[in-house]
Amino acid sequence: MDTQELLKQIKNLINVPKEWLSLKEAATYAGVSYNTFIKFREMGLRVAEVEGVKRVSRKEIDTFLENHSY
Repeated sequence: MDTQELLKQIKNLINVPKEWLSLKEAATYAGVSYNTFIKFREMGLRVAEVEGVKRVSRKEIDTFLENHSY
């Protein structure tokens, strides 16, 4: 077994959730519909975009929800 395969198996065993989510994954993480998540973006939720690929961090979602809770 090569090093890459071993690392892949270890990563699968640890099952660490990824930090950067697609918009659909992010909506699920936030517990809202995709359309509501798009409204969050309009309200100031920061989204990273590189060559058309959009990702949002879990930390950003958590911070946004905390700042908009009352």
